[in-house]
This record gives sequence, structure tokens and C-alpha cells, in this order.
Amino acid sequence: MSLKTSSRTGATETAAPGASTASVLPGIGLCAAITALAMAAQALEERVAGHPYVEALVLAILIGIAVRTAWTPDARFRTGIAFSAKQLLEVAVVLLGASLSLGAILASGPALLAGIVGTVVIGIAASVGICRALGLPPRMAILVACGNAICGNSAIAAVAPVIGAQPKDIAAAIAFTAVLGVLMVLGLPLFVPLAGLSDNQYGVLAGLTVYAVPQVLAATVPVSLLSTQVGTLVKLVRVLMLGPVVVAFSLIAPRLPQEPEMAATGAKGRPGLTKLVPWFILGFLALATSRSLGLIPDAAVKPLTQLAGVLTVLSMAALGLGVDVRVLARVGGRVTLAVTASLAVLVAVSLGLIHGLGIG
Repeated sequence: MSLKTSSRTGATETAAPGASTASVLPGIGLCAAITALAMAAQALEERVAGHPYVEALVLAILIGIAVRTAWTPDARFRTGIAFSAKQLLEVAVVLLGASLSLGAILASGPALLAGIVGTVVIGIAASVGICRALGLPPRMAILVACGNAICGNSAIAAVAPVIGAQPKDIAAAIAFTAVLGVLMVLGLPLFVPLAGLSDNQYGVLAGLTVYAVPQVLAATVPVSLLSTQVGTLVKLVRVLMLGPVVVAFSLIAPRLPQEPEMAATGAKGRPGLTKLVPWFILGFLALATSRSLGLIPDAAVKPLTQLAGVLTVLSMAALGLGVDVRVLARVGGRVTLAVTASLAVLVAVSLGLIHGLGIG
């Protein structure tokens, strides 16, 4: 399969499986340079503010889009950019499995566990419904829903290859989700006096609604240590839903309608049986199981997680390089409204869970 690009959308196709090392190096190098810049910017944020308000993953997309707006990479870069956006992202998803342990689920208690699962399921269903009502395509709706209900950027990045999402949709979902993620960090502490929440209740709310683990810390540390501890635990259990959700959407993906861009590029909307559960999902589940059984030592978890993080940022840089900013401008209003409304539903469901379970 040869690499092609769509001049209309700016989306880059998947690199051919047989692409040579020499053909992918220029594109990977460009993505790596953007990754280094994004990670340096995050490190500066952490040094100045104590935590990142905008993570390197988001910065990589924004920088990639800025580069793509000012300059269109020529043919020698495209194979490596496509390789970074798909194959390296799949490897990152596999490695994330090493950081998950079933022990976190067992420690949280059955009632809260059931509540977290229910919140994620309701959040995804409601968000998909809202997005579809606003006219967003099915794959975009799924990306927004998973980003809101599970773990923001990481969930979007993990679900995207399973459902065959277009790069422009991935970048748009992450960009707008990222903006609200920052607003959540800044505005969520207001719920403590407004809703009369205890520190424990606020920790549960933060864990159920804030997108990323670092953002949970940023949103809870100013409140109390108890809020931080509870919020982190709830958030980690919520992240564990990523595996089952990704597997579920891998089964749903063949039933999704084919979109115009997919037809134009020759992408298949209904993959065969062998692609219902992609290799990287099986790898993710295998590493998560191995971690739970103690087959992966504690000393190996941190470097594997860090490598997964770097590869994910690199993949997001590639996605940014494949996006025409004019496409984002056309879908921006609807996506922003969809993400905002979906997040409002998630907050409402979370507050209902807190009071329904009698969490004090």
C-alpha cells in the first residue's frame, strides 16, 4: 500500500507495513523534534507552577498543527509521520497495560467500583447521544465520549485506532477536550463551597470528572490531602475502564457507517473478523494481566509507563502534522458544545453517585 495524503482534509494515511527504516526516519525525526519541544515546555510549566496546566501531549498536537499550517511536509516526511501516528501509538497503548493492576479495583470496594463503572457507561452513552444530536459523525462522537468519560487525551488516543478515526477528528477531540480539562482544574474546586461537598466527596467528584491523573492532583491538592488521595484512587480505577471500553468499541467498529474521508482514501469501515480485536488491544490486556499476577516487577513499571508516554506524545505530534487547521475551524463550534454538554452530564451523574451512595 502506498502512502497518500488528502489535500482537502490534510489527513495522512497509515504507513505501509513494509516501509523501510530509511523511509520512516525523516518523519519520525520531525515528530521527535516536536515531542522534545513539547516535553521541554511541560517541564518548564512544572518548574514554574509546580504542575502542568497544558500537558506535553496537547502541546505536541498544537505545535504539530502550527508547523502544518506554516509548512506542508513533503513526501519524504509523510511515511514516517504516518508510522508515528499509527504504529507507534499502538505500541504505546500496549505498554500502558503494564501500569494497570486489578488490585486497585479490589481495594476500592464493590459499591464505589460499581458506581465508577456505571458513571463511565452512562457518561459514554450520554455523550455519544449528545454528539450525534449535534450532527457530529459517529467516530468523532465516540472519541469525545471516551475522552470525557474515561481519561481525556489518553482514552481518545487509545480508542482512535480501534474505530479507524480520521487524524483531523482525533486532533479536534483532543484539542477541545484539553481546553476544558484546564478549565476543570481551575473551576472544579468551586464545587466545594457551592455544593457543600466534604473533602472526601470532592475527591470522588474530581476522580470521576477530571481527565488526566496530573490534572486530578492539580485540582485536589489546593483543597486537602484527603481529596488528593481519594481523587487519585478513583481516577486510577476509572482509567482501568479503558481496556474493556477499547475492546467493546473494537467489536462495535465494524458496524459503524463508512465516512466520506474513509471512502476517499480507501479505508475500510467494516474490517474482517481478524481485526475485530486488534493486536495492540490483546497486548494491552496481556500486560495488564501480567502486572496483576506479579509477572512484571515494580521496577519495570515506571520506565515502561514513561516510554508509553513519550511514544504517545510523539504520535500526537504526528497527528498534529496531519491536520489542516481549516478543518478544525469548521467543526470547532459543534465539538466545543458537544464536549461541554457531555462534561456537564458527567458532573451531574457524578454528583448523583456521591449522594446516592451516601458518600460523606
